[in-house]
Amino acid sequence: MSVPDTPAGQPKKAATAAWIGSALEYYDFFIYGSAAALIFPEVFFDESDPATATLLSLATFGVAYAARPVGALFLGHFGDRLGRKKIMVFTLILMGVSTFLIGCLPTRDQVGTLAPVLLVLCRVLQGISAAGEQASANSMTLEHAPPHRRGFFTSFTLSGTQGGQLLATLVFIPVAALPEEQLLSWGWRVPFWMSIAVAVVGYVIRRKLEETPAFEQQAATEGVVKLPLVVLMREHWADVLRVIGGALVASVSTIFTVWALSYATSDSVGMSKSSMLWVGALANLVALGAIPLWATLSDRIGRRPVFLIGAAGSGIMMFLYLWSISTGSYPLTLLLGVITFGVVYSAANGVWPSFYGEMFSTRVRLSGMAIGTQIGFAVAGFAVTFAAQIAGPDGDNWSAVALFTAALCVPPVVAALSARETAKVPTEQLGERSSREAAQRETVTA
Repeated sequence: MSVPDTPAGQPKKAATAAWIGSALEYYDFFIYGSAAALIFPEVFFDESDPATATLLSLATFGVAYAARPVGALFLGHFGDRLGRKKIMVFTLILMGVSTFLIGCLPTRDQVGTLAPVLLVLCRVLQGISAAGEQASANSMTLEHAPPHRRGFFTSFTLSGTQGGQLLATLVFIPVAALPEEQLLSWGWRVPFWMSIAVAVVGYVIRRKLEETPAFEQQAATEGVVKLPLVVLMREHWADVLRVIGGALVASVSTIFTVWALSYATSDSVGMSKSSMLWVGALANLVALGAIPLWATLSDRIGRRPVFLIGAAGSGIMMFLYLWSISTGSYPLTLLLGVITFGVVYSAANGVWPSFYGEMFSTRVRLSGMAIGTQIGFAVAGFAVTFAAQIAGPDGDNWSAVALFTAALCVPPVVAALSARETAKVPTEQLGERSSREAAQRETVTA
């Protein structure tokens, strides 16, 4: 089946919509991570036991990741049946509303245990939204992109994610510098309230985007799949497993963003909140430039080698980064933080949108990416909670956390080594190998 040519300008429009939408959506998602590490232990949990309060707060960060596989099943199904555009708009609105509501929640002092319950509920809604965001944006950009530049164009989804994380960090820097009384009463709420603007701007941008030619061709000729999950598990089960394994590399991001921030600002190290937030801000700023460069390289030499550099390199670099924090040297921490997250991790982060998406055919691409990534991301989200436990009662066993992070980088390496190279495969032929093999098995069985 030949896919009709993409209208002039649509690849850039799709990439821009994916970048801006992902940046706005993940601004919402990441301000929660900063608040969970710095604010929520004192606002929503028992202050008399700081260690337990921090552990519970970090666990609520992981709750969204537990909700993401459920959201992926639901949104992946409708994304392959109704189209990429509708899911992109829906996820953005849901994220904006749920994040705004977090800023309106009463504290533990006001309503007792109801406060953390409401917090978890809003966090679940955030997780459901995030489950469909990247998969729909990635599918949209990949199917609009020129065949020889799919890596570059799909990387805009992830550079948008980094942009959102950068924006979230920059917003939290002045908030964290407020006097403690103001910070804990109203200051922490301001970044969450800004999500209304996120929802409005994102809706205006995404509603003008056209559906992809690949999806429209699929719907007009063979028709959409009634049960994408059934087809996915029958024809692409091995690729789903590869995506799950590959997605575990996101553990580097969650531990860097949340656990390392909590560790560095703890009493055992004593760095200031604002200075550590600047580490994340500068690392994300570098990532904005590194991600499209790594993705462009993958268009030339292939997805697998670039992804392997990011996955294996990140496992090694996290030892150096967490060690630098343990020394208490801020210049060293800043340097290694930028190299680890801004440069090395960006290799895997920049290439996985095309690498994963190219494993699947058009009719199940959104489902395959959503389900595979969100199961892997669920593990990555709770990696923060496990890291807090592994770090011991004083929260300072950084070497154990580094070893744990490195171990989570092994499945991504295995997934990449076992995957097919798809950088040079025409868009209309992506995922056909799995489909042909499934059809041949059904013919033999019959």
